[in-house]
Amino acid sequence: MNKTQGKVHSIISNLVLVRTEGPVSQNEICFIQLGNERLMAEVIKVVGDIAYVQVFESTRGLKPGSLVEFENHMLEVTLGPGLLSKNFDGLQNDLDKMTGVFLKRGEYTNPLEEDKKWSFTPLAKVGDKVTGADWLGNVKENWLDHKIMVPFKLKEEYTIASIAAAGEYTIKDTIAVLKDEAGKEIPVTMIQKWPVKVAIRNYVDKPRPSRQMETGVRVIDTMNPILEGGTGFIPGPFGTGKTVLQHALSRFADADIIIMAACGERANEVVEIFTEFPELEDPRSGRKLYERTTIIANTSNMPVAAREASVYTAMTIGEYYRSMGMKVLLLADSTSRWAQALREMSNRMEELPGQDAFPMDLSAIISNFYARAGMVYLNNGKTGSVTFIGTVSPAGGNLKEPVTESTKKVARCFYALSQARADAKRYPAIDTLESYSKYLEYPEFIEFAKKNISDTWIADVNEARNMLVRGRETAEQIDILGDDGVPLEYHVVYWKSELIDFVILQQDAFDNIDGSTAMERQKYMLNMVLGVVRSEFNFDTFEEINPYFKRIINGFKQMNYSEYQSEAFKKYEAEVNEIINERKNN
Repeated sequence: MNKTQGKVHSIISNLVLVRTEGPVSQNEICFIQLGNERLMAEVIKVVGDIAYVQVFESTRGLKPGSLVEFENHMLEVTLGPGLLSKNFDGLQNDLDKMTGVFLKRGEYTNPLEEDKKWSFTPLAKVGDKVTGADWLGNVKENWLDHKIMVPFKLKEEYTIASIAAAGEYTIKDTIAVLKDEAGKEIPVTMIQKWPVKVAIRNYVDKPRPSRQMETGVRVIDTMNPILEGGTGFIPGPFGTGKTVLQHALSRFADADIIIMAACGERANEVVEIFTEFPELEDPRSGRKLYERTTIIANTSNMPVAAREASVYTAMTIGEYYRSMGMKVLLLADSTSRWAQALREMSNRMEELPGQDAFPMDLSAIISNFYARAGMVYLNNGKTGSVTFIGTVSPAGGNLKEPVTESTKKVARCFYALSQARADAKRYPAIDTLESYSKYLEYPEFIEFAKKNISDTWIADVNEARNMLVRGRETAEQIDILGDDGVPLEYHVVYWKSELIDFVILQQDAFDNIDGSTAMERQKYMLNMVLGVVRSEFNFDTFEEINPYFKRIINGFKQMNYSEYQSEAFKKYEAEVNEIINERKNN
């Protein structure tokens, strides 16, 4: 197919208007010639013979009349073995192959290693009927099984005419030949390309999530669970612990693949990710966490248009691994700056602005993106999932701004980071009463919890939440009326809520034991804490209540720092029970 050409008509920062000499389509990629450099751009609007293109680079020095060549395809990512343990930018350039400290304009790199040989093992055989996303073979990527699949673009049924024997091959070698019904042969290699803004839909079914994704973070797993294939977001002001929480989720969440999308973060924060992730130990394999991680980075000083592309690139890579039957956790930091990129492009196109000058269709864009997450049933009956958790950085911690409000409508889990909790050193600083998980209402999850955790789990969680609400109310009344101005019961209620806070909600991310808590242990500790909450105690004055509950809290915290059911754990448990029995009404 012949490539359409055009010439630059006018320039508004990195929005360029091109007068075309033939057909172009929405989201088509083009290259603008600037001296010896070719600048990559994407068509975002077409009016008559004028194409509005957003350039993924600086347009400094560009002049009207420059030649533009359209590529007949959308922005694509290259999918194949070698995506893990890599640092890409939003256009999937391998940052480790770049020259110099800063990205050079017009410099694009191959994301995969074309010369590296992979040990291929066939999973299908000659004569098998296959369609898009069916597994043809397997290669070892680090220690994970990377499936080589029928290209997603092939929608019909094909017959395998030949398949390579087990051995060493590069990603460009033909590993299978397929025949369509007309007898036409289609060679298949280990790599394929897919447009980032189109969801990969090569699956049989996409049911509502039902299985809990354990994260090891008690305030999430116990109070506001996220499900495998679910969506959540974490808004919070600067300094409330988003980065540490992301590290904890990356290390301990029940996921096979971790994808970090840093879209518009400050360069120093992204450097932290680059330097710290390769050093993090993976508790599941005993190896480096980096071996099952891909990082997509577009810092705030990189071109705005590429920032917008980075979240789509990350999601497409996630969907690719989901098609292999893997559990993928995608963390995006932060979707606020992705939305700011959308706002900037919308303003340059002089579109009618919405609230705070964001695009009118911001809610729809965010909704469509979040909808790409989910658990799916593959053609062979196996399941795969993409669980998406985005962070939002609202200006001034304002949770009523458009990005937070639009995300609230689509994300099932909301984890509000509180400045007050962070200032009080109560980490993770998730405000449980401001946060929620809509999955607690799903009949599918209620059934799952009954079978896999306990019959009374949902009721127990709601009881703990109600005690936290009552504790906050009594704390406000004690603040207003003074310690001796309220009944003793108010003090007891307040300290029972503090017990839940200190033992269940707070966690030490830097401790080897308390850093991650299995669901069995979470259930045991919640039952124990609720045993105290349900008990009645004898006190004569309010001065007795504070030190008594502090002793109980201290005992529980010692249990949190001890190996589950170890001698030390049982010793502290016995001490806690002894303290409880001192004043408990029998």
